[in-house]
Amino acid sequence: MLNKVKFDVLNARVTFKNVPLHSLSRFAFNDINAAYDAFKKIPGVDECIIIQTSSRVEIFTVSNLENDDSTDARRPEGKGLIINQMKETWQNNSSIEQIDIDHFDQTLEVFKDDDVYLHLLRLACGLDSVVVGKQEVYDEIKKSLEDSKKSGASGKILNKLFDSVIRLANSIRDSTEISKDVVSLGDIALNLIEEKVGLDAKKKVLLIGTGESAAMVAKTLGQKQIPFQVTSKTIDRSTNFSQILGGTPMEFADVLAGFDKFNIIIVATTADYFVIDLERIKLVMQEKKKGTLILDLSEPRAVEESIMELPGIKLLFRDQVAEIYEENTKLRSGIVPAVEKIISKELPILSASMKRI
Repeated sequence: MLNKVKFDVLNARVTFKNVPLHSLSRFAFNDINAAYDAFKKIPGVDECIIIQTSSRVEIFTVSNLENDDSTDARRPEGKGLIINQMKETWQNNSSIEQIDIDHFDQTLEVFKDDDVYLHLLRLACGLDSVVVGKQEVYDEIKKSLEDSKKSGASGKILNKLFDSVIRLANSIRDSTEISKDVVSLGDIALNLIEEKVGLDAKKKVLLIGTGESAAMVAKTLGQKQIPFQVTSKTIDRSTNFSQILGGTPMEFADVLAGFDKFNIIIVATTADYFVIDLERIKLVMQEKKKGTLILDLSEPRAVEESIMELPGIKLLFRDQVAEIYEENTKLRSGIVPAVEKIISKELPILSASMKRI
């Protein structure tokens, strides 16, 4: 009779739920292959897969791998020891700053075994995405598995887990249609801009903001291959944001001084004051000959309505895209319970299959 293999599957993650998007780039691994090598060197870690996107950095490991007849039984303190070593390895292979290290215990989520399987299923089905149902995270999971196989970082346990989850998620997505006609706020916003003034790579586009709404816009701009500049309260925020979502970072003071240079300005902030008002831009905009479209996606509004007094300014507000976006989101939300029901049935089967390895 074959000896039964024992192991722990761990997942350590930092996501948009705990860290602002403009800060997530600091947690990303500068060299993914070097990170794989470093994590595999941790005593007790046998396999590793890293998922790294604009909204999350996640590490999956297999540790404490042993057979029934192993001389060293797994110790309860082993998980804590490995997690501490994972934190140290993470710090050494990313651009984490001291403030991140000081709050690592609050931002880092750690799960084991069945909780990992549940999370990975939810993630692959699009339930834990910034935009529910979006295909992107599913594609990233597939890519992460392929990359880890190429690097030799994963093995039979994580390969089986990820292959099983990918197969299940594909079936669940098809049967529930949770991915059908999914659109983000960025998709709808840029469609509206295209209808109003046209949108191509020749237009000078500015994005103000580095939060979730701005991230959705940046992703869609990237998909459409539209160059853009991005600004925020500080240049550090803009720079961090641009490292994971594209765009050229710009000082906000320079934006105000060169406001007339942009054809399209998208404002997506959470500021409780007017980021753009008449007094700030009227002098620089007086001589502008061509029009400027400004779309304010902020809640509350961050653009003063009186700027429409200036010649050539066309101002649109979030209300003009919100109805379509909210309708699409509501449709996805209605499908979520059906997806969760299937996952709850599949989870025990997946767990049992992992125990048979």
